[in-house]
Amino acid sequence: MESVETLVAHIQALSGSPEDLAQLHGQLKQAEGDALRAHSAGLLPFLSQLHPGAHSLGYLYLLDAFLSAPANLRAHAGGDLLATVANFLISCSADQIRLAPDKFLNVCKVLKNEVTQLNAPIRGIAPLRAAIRKIQPSSEQLTSLHAEYLTLCLLAKQYKAGLCVLEDDVFEVDQPKDFFLYCYYGGMIYIGLKKFHKALELLHNAVTAPMSSLNAITIEAYKKYVLVSLIQNGQVPSFPKYASSAAQRNLKNHAQIYADLSTCYGNGSYSELEAFIQSNTEKFQVDNNLGLVKQVLSSMYKRNIQRLTQTYLTLSLEDIASSVQLNTPKEAEMHVLRMIEDGEIHATINQKDGMVSFHEDPEQYKSSEMVEHIDSSIRRLMALSKKLTSIDENISCDHAFLMKSGRERGRGFDYDDFDSVPHKYF
Repeated sequence: MESVETLVAHIQALSGSPEDLAQLHGQLKQAEGDALRAHSAGLLPFLSQLHPGAHSLGYLYLLDAFLSAPANLRAHAGGDLLATVANFLISCSADQIRLAPDKFLNVCKVLKNEVTQLNAPIRGIAPLRAAIRKIQPSSEQLTSLHAEYLTLCLLAKQYKAGLCVLEDDVFEVDQPKDFFLYCYYGGMIYIGLKKFHKALELLHNAVTAPMSSLNAITIEAYKKYVLVSLIQNGQVPSFPKYASSAAQRNLKNHAQIYADLSTCYGNGSYSELEAFIQSNTEKFQVDNNLGLVKQVLSSMYKRNIQRLTQTYLTLSLEDIASSVQLNTPKEAEMHVLRMIEDGEIHATINQKDGMVSFHEDPEQYKSSEMVEHIDSSIRRLMALSKKLTSIDENISCDHAFLMKSGRERGRGFDYDDFDSVPHKYF
C-alpha cells in the first residue's frame, strides 16, 4: 500500500496551480492501471486524507477506482458510501473534475444506480443537480447527467426539482441519446406537474428530431405525445415537414392503438371512448400509460363543453349534463366551474335558475401585467433570434458541413442524408 500512500502525498502537494495539476494528472493516469486498480477495494480510507474541494482531481481518481471494485468487496470497506459520493459531488472543484470528465460521469451514474437500488432516489437529487452544474461549460450544454437527474426526480415524484434544468435553453448537444432522453423524461416531468403545453414542446422535439431510423425512446415519446395532444388540444397534429422521414413513415405503425384512440376521441362520444379504453386497458397498462389515458377520457367532458360555447350564448346546467353525457347538473356545474377557474372558458352561472352564460375573452391586453409579459416575450424572442443567427453562421463556416452540402448540390436531396448529418448540427 506504500505506492498508494505516495500517490496521496502527491495529490496533496500538486493540487494547486494548473501546472501542478497537469503533472498530477499524468501521475494519476500512470497509477490508474497499477496501484489504484490493484488496491481498489481498500482505497476508501485514503479518501479521508484528502479534501473533496481542494484535492478534487486526485479524490476523483481514488473514488472512481474504489467504485470499480466488486460490490461485495466495497461493502466490507465500511463507511457511508452514498454520503461520501454525495459530499464529493457537491464540494468538488469544477475546474479539476473537468480534467477527467468520463470518471466524473461514471461516479455520478454509480450514485444514481445505488440510490435507485436502495429505493431512495431522493437522496441523489441534490448531488446530481450540483454535478450537472460542475460538469457543464455553460447552462446551454446538455450532458448525459440531465437524463439521470430527471430519472431520479421522476422516481422520487419530485417533479418541481426537475425544473431547474428543464427551464434552461439548450443549444449544444453531444450525444443524440442524451437529447432524446432529456425530452422524454422532461415531458414526463411536465405531465406530472399538469403543465401539458410544456410537455408537448419536449415530446414534440423527441418525435421530430433528426434520425435515420426509429428508436425506442421516440416511439414511447410519440405515444405520450398523442395522449397529451388530446388532453391539451383535443386533436393530434400532423407531422411537420422538418420531421425525419423515418418518423413520418413508421411512427404510427408502432403506435396504432394510440392512432385509433385519437380517431375515437374525435368522434366526440364519451361512451364510445370509454368502451374503447376498457377494451384496450391491458395494452395501455403495458405501456405504463393507463393513467394518462384516463386523463384523456376525463378531458372529453371539457372538450365537449368547449364545443357548446361555440354554439350557445346561454345553456342550462341540465342541458349541458345531457349534451356531454354527465350524470347530473351538479356534475356539470363542477366541470364548468373548474374550467372557468383554469381560464379554459369564460362564463357565469346563475345559481337561481341554473343557467350558464358564455362570454368572450375579457382580456383587453391593456393591463401593466400583460404589457410586461408581452415585453418579456419579445425580448426573449430577440435573444433567441440572435443566438440562432450565430449558430447558423458557425454552421455555414464549418468545413464538414460545407463538404456535405457541396456533395448534395451535385445530386438530389434525400431525407436519409439529412438524418445522417453529424448530430452536432442539431
